[in-house]
Amino acid sequence: MRQDWQVRTIYLDYNATTPLDDAVKAAMMPFLGEVYGNPSSVHHVGQRARAALDDARERVASVLDCKPSEIVFSSGATESCNHAIVAGALSRMDNGQHIVTSSIEHEASLHPCEYLAKKHGFEVSKVAPNEEGLVSSESIIDAIKPDTVLVSLMAANNEVGTIQPVAEIGEFCANNGILFHTDAVQVLGKLPFSGISQFGADLVSVCAHKIHGPKGAGLLFVRSPLQLPPILHGGSHENDRRPGTENLCAIIGLTEAIERFVRVPVFATPNMPALYTRLLESVISIDGVTFRGSRDNRLPNTVSFTVANTDSIALLSALDMEGICASSGSACSSGSVTPSHVITAMGAPPEEANSLIRLSLGRESSPSDIDAISNILPHIIDRVRHVDKS
Repeated sequence: MRQDWQVRTIYLDYNATTPLDDAVKAAMMPFLGEVYGNPSSVHHVGQRARAALDDARERVASVLDCKPSEIVFSSGATESCNHAIVAGALSRMDNGQHIVTSSIEHEASLHPCEYLAKKHGFEVSKVAPNEEGLVSSESIIDAIKPDTVLVSLMAANNEVGTIQPVAEIGEFCANNGILFHTDAVQVLGKLPFSGISQFGADLVSVCAHKIHGPKGAGLLFVRSPLQLPPILHGGSHENDRRPGTENLCAIIGLTEAIERFVRVPVFATPNMPALYTRLLESVISIDGVTFRGSRDNRLPNTVSFTVANTDSIALLSALDMEGICASSGSACSSGSVTPSHVITAMGAPPEEANSLIRLSLGRESSPSDIDAISNILPHIIDRVRHVDKS
């Protein structure tokens, strides 16, 4: 049995979440104490909070290069994706009831599409990727019909890291009067950023905890003059778009993280390319391991692979016993023994799709971390396979 005090933690799950940055935490602290007012209150305590909320919106808009009125603060990317897809589609029902998405989206986008199909009669076309996890712009455009009202495609896949051609798709949608949504959660802080317009989207989902901000904080960019109705009801907050007293502390954390880590991507550390190359070479050298994703068109920190003759739960448990934190893909599906829908859509057989391991590097990753996993991973795989066969 592992003795926790004897095992060094090697965290390789930055696509799932990142540690809260000290400066972000410090910026949040006053809003857990002295600035405690409700931003909707008319008295001076509430108006102090309102001023901070308005300032946060302007600061975020400055980084994203958009209007403050185009920012809707939320509880995170899941809510933002739900808001974009459900409200966006329902607002255009008079024009049609067809949605185009991909079969490798995060469940935060897939499930709202399925809800619209089940409850509101929408038709949903799920476009498959190629074997590298790339959803081509041509395949998305080919799936569009005269009654298509919404297209939703993530900017980069969370499980395998493949970057998607969202700007091309966004341009086509804009020219044809179709709403376009992208889940940009895995892109911000990892890739160069010039402004929210680089995605070519009407609707963009963002969250804080992927860029060293707090969990439970996010936003939805809604390009003006689009007026997106709320999917929650009960108040006039966020300019009638998202009711509920604003979580000011979390919003401040989101704002601070965006200011610090988006324009100059926090994942673009000087040693990241070398660490990635060493990790990839180590992984693909192991017998029975298959790299999943793109070698070129990818996030700079993500190495995903499947392992023949075993499963991800056994592998993740064995890694954790050695102090190594990894993932089987989406953190929202941790503990699931079902095959990865992403790997399945990429053409892998079910038995291999059930053995996905994702290693994602981050700001604190070090050469010694790569040395450690390179040394132990072959033995872990061999041991797990031996147990499975016995």
